[in-house]
Amino acid sequence: MDNLNLVIAGLFLLAVIYIGAQVIMKPVKLLWKLVTNSIIGLVLLLLVNYGAARFGFILPVNVITILVAGFLGIPGILLLICFQLLLQ
Repeated sequence: MDNLNLVIAGLFLLAVIYIGAQVIMKPVKLLWKLVTNSIIGLVLLLLVNYGAARFGFILPVNVITILVAGFLGIPGILLLICFQLLLQ
């Protein structure tokens, strides 16, 4: 009987450790993905600004545009270009 209680307690402890690790690791993975996508968005913005500077067109590089470009990728860049053209 004592061995059964010990096994049940061990399984319960493993379940608690697993759930705790998941709670800690999910935000870390999300933060890492956000940083990676933001860096990619920044690179895309800089490439667009480098190519479009010849035509006098510049996209502002700030936190909002970097996050939009990072989350949406190339469609986000196109969205920023259209939005910038509408504002001019």
